[in-house]
Amino acid sequence: MLKKKIKKVVVNYTIIAFAAVIYGIGTALFSDVNDLAPGGFTGIAIGLNRIFGLGVGLWFWILNVPVVILGMWKFGIRFIISTIYATAMISFFTDIIAKYFAVFAVHDILLGVIFGSALTALGMGLIFKHGATSGGSDIIIKILRIQFPHLKTGVLFFVTDLAVVIFAGFVFRDINAALYSLLACMITSFVLDLVLYGRDGAKLIYIISDKPDVITHRLLVELDAGATHIFGEGAYSGEKKKVIMCVIKKRLSPMAEDIVREEDPDAFMIVTSATEIFGEGYKSYFDERI
Repeated sequence: MLKKKIKKVVVNYTIIAFAAVIYGIGTALFSDVNDLAPGGFTGIAIGLNRIFGLGVGLWFWILNVPVVILGMWKFGIRFIISTIYATAMISFFTDIIAKYFAVFAVHDILLGVIFGSALTALGMGLIFKHGATSGGSDIIIKILRIQFPHLKTGVLFFVTDLAVVIFAGFVFRDINAALYSLLACMITSFVLDLVLYGRDGAKLIYIISDKPDVITHRLLVELDAGATHIFGEGAYSGEKKKVIMCVIKKRLSPMAEDIVREEDPDAFMIVTSATEIFGEGYKSYFDERI
């Protein structure tokens, strides 16, 4: 048991270090060289580097020290150790890459926006998935979520990133740089969700048919889709019906519709998007949400 725990810690910390390298590449070779402040403490660090000098990684570390102390007080030492490690790795690799691999920097603002934000989000997502955070605004937003649970995480991230983008606009004195930074924030948010949760968007289908058992059997056998029978009653006719409720992956939705069409062309079917699903085959109920 102890060996397994040690092995898990070693694997997690190795992946966090690898993720920090990816994060550093996105920041040093794509975002920083194109005057992009992609939100969060990374964006603030890039702005402060332009004003006062020092490395972006060093500023990232300086900004994180008080926030990490606050996180330690709020969440305890076990949570914060991995975050301190991740923050130190990001700081170290960002400055190392900027210093020794500058020849590989991409001096194209559009490529910087796309690849810089995507690589940063990929690194951040891997860090989140292996029991740490990248510090900074992640810890602040985690604290705010406890204090104000009615506020959505995405809204809090957007507000903090928007403040950083405005700050970047003043630092770089360039509205284009600020707008590109805002675009980078949007790409980062999209890629981060993709890394953390995958493409788990699905279709929610309600089927009212005279052949509910046949349709349900085909959905279960041919598509390996889960289905639930809801017992309803027609408001006008008073006739009792089995209503099939089925959540299915988007790519399988056309096949499910074909099954219904083949078995009962007169079936009443409602198809809508399900953007967040918990349970077997989708997200876990117990995944920690930042």
